[in-house]
Amino acid sequence: MFGCLFEEEEEEGFSPNPGLGRVAKGIEEPPPTRGKSNLSGIKNQGGTCYLNSLLQTLLFTPEFREELFSLGQEELGLLEGKDKPEAKVRVIPLELQRLFAHLLLVDQQSASTTQLTDSFGWKNNEETNQHDVQELNRILFSALEHSLVDTSGSSLIHRLYHGTIVNNIVCSECGNVSQRQEDFLDLTACVCGMGSLENALWAMFVEEEMFEGNNLYRCAKCDGLVTAAKSAKLQELPPFITMSLLRFSFDFAKCERYKETGRYTFPLTINLRPFCEQIDGEDAEFTYKLFSVIIHKGGCYGGHYHAFIRDIDQVGKWEPPEEDSKNKFRKTVKTVEEVPEVQEVQEVQEVQELQEPKLDVEDPLCLLTAVISQEPSKSVLLDQLGQKLLDKTGSSWGKKFRKHHGPIGKFLQSHSDVFMLVSSGTRVALKSNQPSTAGSSPAEPTPPTKPSPAPQPGTPPEPEQNPGPEPEGDHWFDLNDSTVTSIRESDIERQFQGKESAYMLFYRKVQLPRPSEAFRNPLYKVPPHLVQMAAEENLNLRRRRETFENSSNSVELRLHLAPSYRLENGALQPMSIHQEGVTPLSFDRRKTVGDLRLSVYQMLELWEGDMALTVAKSLPAGLHLYNTLTDDCVSLYSAGIVTNSDLFVWNGREVAGAPVLTGAEWEPVLLTVVRPYLGDDDDGGGRVEEKEGDAAPGEAPGAGMENGGPGLIKETRGFACGATLGEVREALGEPQESMLCQVQAAGKGGGAGGVEGQGGGASGWKVFPPADLQRTLKELSLKDGDKLLVLEPQSFDSSLFSLSGELVTVTTPSDCRWLLVEFRPHRGGGGGEGGGDGVGEEERKSAKVPASGIMSIGEVKQRAIEELHLKDQLSGVECCLRPMDRTGKHLLTPVCEELSVRDAGVRLMTTLILCLGKAPTTTQLFLHYSLGTAPSAGMEMDIIVEQTSTVKECLKAMLEAIGLEGDSWHLRILDWCDEVGEPLMNEDAPLSELNISCGDTLVITQGQLPPKGYLNLSVWLLLDAESDVVSYTDGDSNHTNKGSSEDVNASGVPGATLRALGKVEIPDEATLEDLKIQVMTLPGLQSVCVPTPAFLRLWQLEERRPVRIHRGQQLTLRKLKVTCGAELCVQRLLSEEDLGLKEVLLRVKMAVPGEGRYYPAEELVWNASRDSSPGSLRSTLAARYGLSPDALLLAKQHPDKHTWDAITSWSQQTSKRKKKKKTESLLGAPFHLKDGDMIGIKNLLVDSSRDFCTLEDLQGQQRLREEEEQRRKGGASCAAGVENKASCKGRKPEVALSINVGTFR
Repeated sequence: MFGCLFEEEEEEGFSPNPGLGRVAKGIEEPPPTRGKSNLSGIKNQGGTCYLNSLLQTLLFTPEFREELFSLGQEELGLLEGKDKPEAKVRVIPLELQRLFAHLLLVDQQSASTTQLTDSFGWKNNEETNQHDVQELNRILFSALEHSLVDTSGSSLIHRLYHGTIVNNIVCSECGNVSQRQEDFLDLTACVCGMGSLENALWAMFVEEEMFEGNNLYRCAKCDGLVTAAKSAKLQELPPFITMSLLRFSFDFAKCERYKETGRYTFPLTINLRPFCEQIDGEDAEFTYKLFSVIIHKGGCYGGHYHAFIRDIDQVGKWEPPEEDSKNKFRKTVKTVEEVPEVQEVQEVQEVQELQEPKLDVEDPLCLLTAVISQEPSKSVLLDQLGQKLLDKTGSSWGKKFRKHHGPIGKFLQSHSDVFMLVSSGTRVALKSNQPSTAGSSPAEPTPPTKPSPAPQPGTPPEPEQNPGPEPEGDHWFDLNDSTVTSIRESDIERQFQGKESAYMLFYRKVQLPRPSEAFRNPLYKVPPHLVQMAAEENLNLRRRRETFENSSNSVELRLHLAPSYRLENGALQPMSIHQEGVTPLSFDRRKTVGDLRLSVYQMLELWEGDMALTVAKSLPAGLHLYNTLTDDCVSLYSAGIVTNSDLFVWNGREVAGAPVLTGAEWEPVLLTVVRPYLGDDDDGGGRVEEKEGDAAPGEAPGAGMENGGPGLIKETRGFACGATLGEVREALGEPQESMLCQVQAAGKGGGAGGVEGQGGGASGWKVFPPADLQRTLKELSLKDGDKLLVLEPQSFDSSLFSLSGELVTVTTPSDCRWLLVEFRPHRGGGGGEGGGDGVGEEERKSAKVPASGIMSIGEVKQRAIEELHLKDQLSGVECCLRPMDRTGKHLLTPVCEELSVRDAGVRLMTTLILCLGKAPTTTQLFLHYSLGTAPSAGMEMDIIVEQTSTVKECLKAMLEAIGLEGDSWHLRILDWCDEVGEPLMNEDAPLSELNISCGDTLVITQGQLPPKGYLNLSVWLLLDAESDVVSYTDGDSNHTNKGSSEDVNASGVPGATLRALGKVEIPDEATLEDLKIQVMTLPGLQSVCVPTPAFLRLWQLEERRPVRIHRGQQLTLRKLKVTCGAELCVQRLLSEEDLGLKEVLLRVKMAVPGEGRYYPAEELVWNASRDSSPGSLRSTLAARYGLSPDALLLAKQHPDKHTWDAITSWSQQTSKRKKKKKTESLLGAPFHLKDGDMIGIKNLLVDSSRDFCTLEDLQGQQRLREEEEQRRKGGASCAAGVENKASCKGRKPEVALSINVGTFR
């Protein structure tokens, strides 16, 4: 019922999916009533929290609300005619009127904005997109102004929110003042660096901005550039001022948005006189009081909005928040403890009335029930249940109950008879779903009462009686979508800073009066037709709630009548299999047991004598009775009766003349009684139900056994769990000398239950000792379905049973089944397919061979040869038995003939293939092998070797088998992905030590293994088309070779190619200089002039891309982390080179001014050991080119993306504790400069363009966009060599917010 709605890790700010709420007998649960605040929330459509917060603010702006209600239908039109052609219905203001009336008058927890958003023209799931509430405020006001054109409300927004700002620029030379007026509907206040709203307003309207230096002002009167002062003042103040706080900013260094979460204060009352142009008048004309704060919780890419709003007309009911009540309670209790004994007892009793009833804090069911029942609405929001439990007990669910009871959601789901989902899936309540009354248990439903008379049309929901003294001060509420809670005015200070902080402020002039008629009157100024609409909706809701309550409190009972049952096997069984004796009954669970008894009496007119109603339950053995309902004054809910409960109707003593034992201690256990069956005729008792080891379904019992031979028979019998084992033996009619046995536990020889279907072998049973005959079935832990073997002493005269101490071994026909053996003469060599390829049906022969688990595989083979009449054909020919895989297409490893059927793991009643070939012994391995590559299915070759054979001996045997010679071969094992894996390095190790087992596949690979401690490396030559042309000698003629058919492009290095030189074998303890010397001996470098190893540069290759230069001539290859099989490339140099560990080799190229191209690239060795900042690199390049560092603009190229990143100094944010600024380094984020990176240079003295992209870069970017578009459309994949972009957390695409308005002019 609960689904996943109770997950404790639900992200805050996102309500769970409400679903469709509870459904009682096809009736959907109506919306819940208002909470104790008597205010209505607004449902979130998925992402409309920003809209809900603004709408609630407008609703609690009385002047806006009343101005909107004053617009009649003669001006706005009728919603019923909005779809008519040529009808000009102003839908948006009409829907706002309807929504506001619903929020004020309809007794519902939350209202829906679906119709309003439909009037906005939102048809493509715009409700699920998150938007900015400040943006919505401007767009909604604009839509209202356009919708109210040519009506009496056309100036509504202008009258309430419009103000003006005057901007003055004063010339310091002539004193000329230039003025410009600016209209506003809201003021944007800066947050960054301000600290408070007053500081932001002071910076906007008091401080002057000076035009001086390079930023002079052109005065129209002086006709020249002069110094001037600019200032702004508020010229006209509106009745309502909206402050939009600029919480979101952009970090240009990181190129990302961020949210300002620092402390930013704002006053509850503010005087704007210092910021106004005209300062004459009373303070009241400039004083504004805060009445709404829209709060944003989250980051710049998403979050949640809710609003703190002051109830100006006090239409809601404000109560102290729960925290205040609890603190007051604790303080009062403490005061009582300190009261002297002489104080009056009456005062102590008044305080004790506040104390909560004593609860069992170790019982989670009791605690949750108390938490929910003590709520006025008798329900708790899902996401607040854990917090309320923490407030009540001081310990969270996760710490106290999760280990033993699991997550709170699963606990509620497992107790669905107590808890239920209400309020359209947003709250959890007790199953009663009834308001509690004085004297009734909070968990018990109240009895049905007469419905109260319907209120007169237009009356709002009635407040509770005796509300108590009215709290002093303003009434503030937190309106969070559907939830409305009371808050203190001091709670606003919590929204000054943090991820959950104020985002919009709404101030109201203190001069605006409110009529006394509006105080606590939600009907004030509401049009009559909307009042009537709300009254009809309230009446409809009241009827739906009454219908649902009656339906949800109706339980479906199943009455079992005693005359239709008999007592058998310790449980009640129906008299007839066609008639179960069940009578359905629907009953109100709020009624008492006496009412139920009376209804049953009326149903059963012929019932005579006493009537007992007993709770029953269907068990595998039958129907069992538990507790009898004796208290007629208890409700069915308190008695634990729920839907689909079984009640047994009887006289309370006997059924069909047999006494019936009730209670959990007499629950029947259904046992399987197993007896020997020695092949005699049945005694006619009809007890034989099933033979142990029956054949396949559809065959007669015993069809799977030869001649219907001896075995076991079994029957099911029920016994009370309180009966002793001796009483069970007596009930079975067995003599006292009979032995009762239990299946031996698994892992100690296997049990009978484990034998069936798992191949041959005898089953083991354990004899119950005499002392166990006095123990009950419950004490012996016997449960439904357990087997009980009954043996008489003469049973051991048969060869089927043998007794050894307390263990009985039973060899039944289940161990004498068969194996199907099929002969395939052409499948002896490989592990080929089991299909018909190459084997005609006439060549196949099969026979069903009797076999048992203890029979050897060799005996099975001999029997199969005899059954198939193959003695003459296979005389002197080696053959073996091979099982099939699960698909039935491929042969598995031959089975060792020395093992038994059970030890070999062969399942009885399966198929074995008789093939030509030798079977391995217990000391041998049967291996598959192939030459060169991973074999295809059925194409590998087979060989049998000793387990003690070494890898070298195994390789030699395989080479001899396929006729190969030489030492240039080694073995590799096929991994689990059917790919050629690592080589078997230790050729002298036995196969058994390398964990090679039967059926493994080895691959013979050409090439000798390097000795232990040696590395086998592939070496390439790097050819740079721009700067490196190498001469080669081909034959006897000298010529310059600039290309070869074997050359491949070097990834990431434009114009460079790689040419394979060969492989080298070198110890891992050799130095880098030793490796270069050995590389110089390769044939491909014999004609290249390399005087010393220092003239060679050694690169590490990754995916054919040079990524790192190996430094340190005397460092070993192990320290350089060069591994076996690595790929390296060498580059010939024109001078010696010995790079340091902190020296970076960069490729730099200067841009040709104004032409969008570059001069040829050059190499630059940059020493970053002391300083790796952008300034150090710029100084190095400036010294190289003889320019000023300030005149250089640098950028790093990304050849795979065809883009450039400008290298500039950036500021890194540091914490308050770390005063030292972190050093900028190009070797770290975000540039990560490394060997081979390309740096572009622009001389700003002659080139003003800051764009580094060339025509080739633009073409490459276009090509990447086209390839990305093709991938998005499911087209061709991206070209080789283009890396995928780094994955980042996907964000929902931002969609522009808009409201569609018709034309009304």
